[in-house]
Amino acid sequence: MKLQERLVLAAAAIVVAGVAHAASADLGAIRFPNSGAPEAQETFTRAVLLLHSFEYADAREAFREAQRVDPDFALAYWGEAMTYNHPLWREQDREAALEALAKLGPTAAARLDRAPTARERGYLSAVEALYGEGDKLARDVAYSEAMGEVAERYPDDLEARAFHALSILGTAQGIRDFGVYMRAGAVAEEVFAANPRHPGAAHYMIHSYDDPVHAPLGLRPARVYAEIAPAASHAQHMISHIYVALGQWAESVDANVRAFDVSVERQSTKGLDVDALNYHALQWLEYSYLQLGRYDDAKARLEMMTRYARDSGSPQALWYHAAMRAAWIVETGGREAPAAIRSDDTQVSAAAADLFATGYAALLAGDRAAAEAAAAAIGSRRATAAAGHLCGQTGGATDTSKNDLVVAEVLRSSLRALIERDRGNTEEALALLDEATATEEAMPLDFGPPIVVKPSNELYGEVLLGLGRPQEARAQFEKALARAPRRSLSLAGLARAAQAAGDSSTVAKACAELNDVYARADKSVARPEACGARTAGTVSRSGSAGRD
Repeated sequence: MKLQERLVLAAAAIVVAGVAHAASADLGAIRFPNSGAPEAQETFTRAVLLLHSFEYADAREAFREAQRVDPDFALAYWGEAMTYNHPLWREQDREAALEALAKLGPTAAARLDRAPTARERGYLSAVEALYGEGDKLARDVAYSEAMGEVAERYPDDLEARAFHALSILGTAQGIRDFGVYMRAGAVAEEVFAANPRHPGAAHYMIHSYDDPVHAPLGLRPARVYAEIAPAASHAQHMISHIYVALGQWAESVDANVRAFDVSVERQSTKGLDVDALNYHALQWLEYSYLQLGRYDDAKARLEMMTRYARDSGSPQALWYHAAMRAAWIVETGGREAPAAIRSDDTQVSAAAADLFATGYAALLAGDRAAAEAAAAAIGSRRATAAAGHLCGQTGGATDTSKNDLVVAEVLRSSLRALIERDRGNTEEALALLDEATATEEAMPLDFGPPIVVKPSNELYGEVLLGLGRPQEARAQFEKALARAPRRSLSLAGLARAAQAAGDSSTVAKACAELNDVYARADKSVARPEACGARTAGTVSRSGSAGRD
């Protein structure tokens, strides 16, 4: 097709696409005028909607289909390249992205010549910066600046503004810098105000606000996102970021049940293997059930993950199994836990959590030697990981970051503290807990199930309570709750510490929250005596590894 003919069609397509938001009943609604052929518009729009919900594999398929329908569709190649950049997961496949762009033209200049409009050249220039020269941080910053220029030049282009918001989040490099996150949230808020059914706007607002300080700001987009994108598993899970940050465990359960069910339907429809399932949602679901005291439901999800990990054996499946097994042991006090699965092969943060939990359970059973072996194994695993390649601030199922090494060190110090306490070496134990809490408190605020599977402030509070130091214990439990609101073990500990300190007001508040959390708990779940119930004498909801 000659360039003049494409320009005529481009103008027609832009007029048609600009009339109203192009909507998908199950993914949201956007308006993205472009020069692609009319026959490719529906597929292209669905691809962009999927991209906004981080459904990268399905978005890639749709962008490739748009290319097949219209081989000259410049933004279809831009979109495929975008699916290889996962800014909030710190993942990027630069080579694959460049291969996708090469289908449009052999060089950046040749590719820009294929874009019929200045606006589309702006998008292509931005993605060229994203996959250009320099280290990843430099490229992320250059991309964000380029998208900011497109958004400024075309203020009515909500897609440019939405992708600019996401690019700002990407420059944080996994560090929860409130200034960066609020700047991204402000950009996304404007898009959301202009189009309340925009999946990217709602999604990026949630990411901007998913910490205990700002989570109330995320409730509105969370509720909307769940409604407008029911076909996106990640969208259904994403709203639980806000619920977990607020300790709204029942709402988190509902969100992650839907998220996992959507992934099951997709896996079945496409005939994919088990790694296509949303393990992430399954992990958050187990943790939310554990907080509610619904152990039977949590155990069923752990058993599912155990089957998947044995079936798959992938780093991703092993990571989630290790994290979920660790959470089960810590939250229930070592109840019938499945055996570890190749924990030596698991990425260091999950391996450390798994080994900590193994040592924790061993101490509860009176096996100090096994706990010592677990602590030594954490140190060895951390040393091996530290000697290898380190990525940015956050890793994944295979990559290791500096933050992952910090997680391992906190868990090793915490387990060693419990071992010294078990030996009767109180001062050594407290010194190790001082070290662990100081290190964890310096870490950025996290969200979701804690990879420091036993938060060190909570553990310190339990140890201090066992030593008859309730005032100090209460301060530690309050710090733990500031980082993880309505966490049940921390609430139970706070109630017991306040009772021992004679603080009836704090007892009443802590027990009111805990009883609300435990409203539908299994009958086997023990509540603190401070909250009007007899305990079962176990450490599963109160203990510092055998000492009370």
